[in-house]
Amino acid sequence: MDKIINPSRRAFLKTGTTLGVGLTLAFYLPVGGAARMKAGQGTDKPFEPNAFIRIAPDDTVTVIVKHLEMGQGVNTGLPTLVAEELDVPWEKIRVESAPADAKLYNNLLWGPMQGTGGSTAMANSFEQLRRAGATARAMLIAAAADNWKVDANTLVTLDGMVLHRPSGRKASYGQLAEKAATMPQPAEVALKSPQDFKYIGKQFKRTDSKAKSNGSAQFASDVRLPGQLTALLARPSVFGARLRRVQTERAKAVPGVRAVVEVPQGVAVIATDFWSAKKGRDALQIEWDESGGARVSTTEQRDQYLALLNQPGKVARSEGDAAQALAQAAKKLEATFEFPYLAHAPMEPLSCVVQLKDSGCEIWAGSQSQTSDQATAAQILGIKPEQVKIHTLLAGGSFGRRANPASDYIAEAVSVAKATRDLSAPIHLMWTREDDIRGGYYRPMFVHAISAGLDAQGNPVAWNQRLVGQSIAAGTAFEGGLVKDGIDMTSVEGASNLAYAIPNLHVELHSPKLGVPVLWWRSVGHTHTAFSTEIFIDELAAAAGKDPYAFRRTLIQHPRLDGVLELAATKAGWGTPLAPKSGVRRGRGIAVHESFNSFVAEVAEVSVKPDGSFSVDRVICAVDCGIAVNPDQVRAQMEGGIGFGLSAALHSAITLKAGRVEQSNFHDYPLLRISEMPRVEVHIVPSQAAPTGVGEPGVPPLAPAVANALFAATGKRLRKLPFETSELRSA
Repeated sequence: MDKIINPSRRAFLKTGTTLGVGLTLAFYLPVGGAARMKAGQGTDKPFEPNAFIRIAPDDTVTVIVKHLEMGQGVNTGLPTLVAEELDVPWEKIRVESAPADAKLYNNLLWGPMQGTGGSTAMANSFEQLRRAGATARAMLIAAAADNWKVDANTLVTLDGMVLHRPSGRKASYGQLAEKAATMPQPAEVALKSPQDFKYIGKQFKRTDSKAKSNGSAQFASDVRLPGQLTALLARPSVFGARLRRVQTERAKAVPGVRAVVEVPQGVAVIATDFWSAKKGRDALQIEWDESGGARVSTTEQRDQYLALLNQPGKVARSEGDAAQALAQAAKKLEATFEFPYLAHAPMEPLSCVVQLKDSGCEIWAGSQSQTSDQATAAQILGIKPEQVKIHTLLAGGSFGRRANPASDYIAEAVSVAKATRDLSAPIHLMWTREDDIRGGYYRPMFVHAISAGLDAQGNPVAWNQRLVGQSIAAGTAFEGGLVKDGIDMTSVEGASNLAYAIPNLHVELHSPKLGVPVLWWRSVGHTHTAFSTEIFIDELAAAAGKDPYAFRRTLIQHPRLDGVLELAATKAGWGTPLAPKSGVRRGRGIAVHESFNSFVAEVAEVSVKPDGSFSVDRVICAVDCGIAVNPDQVRAQMEGGIGFGLSAALHSAITLKAGRVEQSNFHDYPLLRISEMPRVEVHIVPSQAAPTGVGEPGVPPLAPAVANALFAATGKRLRKLPFETSELRSA
């Protein structure tokens, strides 16, 4: 690895390397099954088939993490599980990203596929890595017992040491590692009880904070291989357009440009550095054939979607007779909700380094879906997936963008490397911010129509919801698992499984086919379903003359969802008046939602000026995510999700005109400013349940909580994202 780091980083790397490998542990733990392990002999033969722990003679313990660290904290959370069961000091923990190998490092909740997403990292690794740590500890004890010829039951571990208190003998893990590698692995190991946890539930320094603070953390843009060249790709500005002709003379004349090649995705300019490649790309004279492209315009698309709301769709869920119950209801309400396309816009744009070799291909990237990326590269090169080696580096955010089924940026980089094989140079493909914003794979545009009825006592008796939006799974390898009877489950999640007890419920979906590439986006379908359902529940409460919090509590069917709702309301002082502010109207709103098996409630407090502009002053969040392995990271993810959700609520929208994306960078696709971030309080429900997701569940309740607060302040409902503040102006 020394050769791929910038020269300024060599000293850091050399001081961080271990002295050798003493013990490596590996196993595969199927869901609901027992570990299957095979011992190797000595330090030269690690356990097979799947390594998670490596103990070196210097007592450091390296945890091999199979998930991508993209800021969410897996490089800290997952090693915590090992440290807990292995009983090793936190300062001895090191982290290494796993190689791409689905057979060894598959996501246990996805099946035979390695990848990170759906807030699954902790949920699928919780027992697996704890068992790995407990097994290593048992083998170290066995090694010490054999060395000292004592009963293993008389030995204990403490802070990376095995102790025999009767005789006073002790040995460090590093001293025992080589012997432990020869010991048989136990078929069963006992895991700690929660009351005995020393690390789980506590907070320790993140394993990546120092490197990210001093600049030594390595992202794909930091990779430097000998002779490496930089590539930028010119892509059509209309999705689905094709190259008709290109004149390359001016681009080739730019100093530093080494080659210009056509690839399936467009025209690549390869140069000695980024700016030369950028100038070369700007100098290209390209004519695109847009006849087969997606000449979509947002205004026309919106009209088509709204028209579909008046037509029956495919039934996602139907209980009782919603139509009849609605017709007989004492009071009827209806509303329409609108959501734009959204870009992921991670702070680190897409980047990838590819080096072709006679034996195959090596890739350096912040890969979120190693199995898909490996398969895509292999298909392009006509080789076997196992001939593609992926070095998973840190990623500066993703929110789903780096895990698209087409592996688009990986495919581009590999295609350019293949087309320039004669240069015998590693290729660093880079995307600019403009490439990223206009590059597609957006959260789909959606519209919803909801109608509901109340009986004479103000109880909901009917709920009818119709959604219109593109499927993110149709036409991909995930269609078989995510699309049932024409219903993309991610389109209706949060609506088809509405959390409230309403006797007559009917949900339909239209999935129009358009040429705009769409993808999961942080919290996927819940981004729009939570908004529509939580605002409309508020509307029903208002129509019934009932408190929104109390109204929800009478309808919620899940005790853990009710628990976070009560906790958030209590901590927010629900029912007590907000402190007045001169010249502004103030309001408090609430929303609650389950996603990724976690339960989150949020209360927002807002202040609205006469011109309709407003601030979100405070957000109180309650989360039940099972055992909080690292509580501070849970809080950080809730805080980040709240900021992410508020950014979309206030600012974000991708619009198209004649097939062209109208936004290009943060000046016209703005993100939340620090001055707009509210004070956030996060309250974690104590639990001994297995951990569930925290990366995404903080996002869905935010926008509806704010919208409901704005209604409380102004009496006006906002049903479209991003918010249009002109609707909030004082009369």
